[in-house]
Amino acid sequence: MTADCIILDSHIMTPKGVMERNIVIDDGKIVDFTTDIPQCDKKINARGLVAIPGLIDTHVHYGVYSPIEEAAKTESRAAALGGVTTMMRMLRLGHSYKTHLQAQLAASKSSHYVDYSIHATIFDASQADEMKYITENGITSFKLYMNLGGEVGHVYMDMDPGSSDLFESHVQLETDTIRKVLANAAHLGCPVLVHAEDYQMCECGIKKAKENKKDGLPAWSESRPPDSEAKSIKKVCEIAREYGTTVYFVHIGSAVALDAIEQERKKGTKVLVETCPHYLTLSYEKQSGYLAKVMPPIRSSSDKEKIWNAISQKQINTIGTDHVANQLKLKVRDDVWSSLAGFPGIGTLLPILLSEGVNKNRINLTQLVELTSTNAAKIFGMFPQKGVLQKNSDADITLINLKKEQKVSADFFGAFSDYIVYEGWNLKGWPQTTMVRGNLVTENMQVVGKPGYGQLVKRSLG
Repeated sequence: MTADCIILDSHIMTPKGVMERNIVIDDGKIVDFTTDIPQCDKKINARGLVAIPGLIDTHVHYGVYSPIEEAAKTESRAAALGGVTTMMRMLRLGHSYKTHLQAQLAASKSSHYVDYSIHATIFDASQADEMKYITENGITSFKLYMNLGGEVGHVYMDMDPGSSDLFESHVQLETDTIRKVLANAAHLGCPVLVHAEDYQMCECGIKKAKENKKDGLPAWSESRPPDSEAKSIKKVCEIAREYGTTVYFVHIGSAVALDAIEQERKKGTKVLVETCPHYLTLSYEKQSGYLAKVMPPIRSSSDKEKIWNAISQKQINTIGTDHVANQLKLKVRDDVWSSLAGFPGIGTLLPILLSEGVNKNRINLTQLVELTSTNAAKIFGMFPQKGVLQKNSDADITLINLKKEQKVSADFFGAFSDYIVYEGWNLKGWPQTTMVRGNLVTENMQVVGKPGYGQLVKRSLG
């Protein structure tokens, strides 16, 4: 037999630890680990590199500020350069899923460099009634925005394919909708992703800060206090326990939110937790300007350390980016209140975690693999097809160079966004080569793949 490809001489991160072997790949799958060099069509020299399962970014917003057929190209390109092999889109439809989902799926199909999956956001009771239909189309996780309502209910929906017009909307998330979503999700065996901020507390905090003429990231954090996260966490967990729903809290970045989650876990709620690189690296005390405006806000330096500590205590399951593909002309306005929330991050996920985590001994490579790939694959029904380097799994492989130093530049990633919050940071540890289902998408930090190769990942229900 002639194999398609062999990766030579890498240190391989497997479920049983580090293995020194060659990886044999055929027909998109890992078929063997060996010390031999069987016949093959392509050899990749990985001496001095570490092979890890391709990253799964659990939390990506694209298709909001440019239509999905364009956004998929730009953002999956950045993903590939960052070692991400599966990106999970937060789909926000301002229409019925039954009438508009197929157009989104069709437009996504021919544009991705890497594989992708989708979380479906539910905004109202009529969309909640469509959840079974959504699962029949391969989407087996749902999203609730508890931060939307009242005067802070403004949201940009995903653009319609073929359109480049911003799709502004106002959402009033009702408790009845929350109940319906959690009940339906439990019945279908799907997790519910929750943006946990109490919109009434945020509305009140923002109004007060504006009256007092406050500005900047400290004011933004103060106006959306961690207590609003805790209140929202408590509310949704009470309902989730009633139905036995699995709740997955996205972008957790404060000590108060973590403590609230631990309390709910003790009461028996099925809770999973995601954090983001910016909660591990940024704080409102150190950041100037408005680039790092995000919801929930970046918090204090002590919160940052609390998140690192929670990772070591296994209180956090995944790290996603909350990547938002937007541009400076929209992002930065006259003050923090009018500036746009969210920023790009899919390309820097792995370099940040290698530089600030692994190379500073805050996490080890085993933890990195669990947090960025294996746990996500298990939670979202992709394991063992994705998230692990073992025989018969997809050959989604990222080769990393722990010693490579490079400055962060938005230009390097070539995505839709013309800025990056980490611009100029010198990071140590970069992905060199990214492979999706046995196909090279990047090699030696250059894109060699083609858009349209990436596929919608088949997922199983919980």
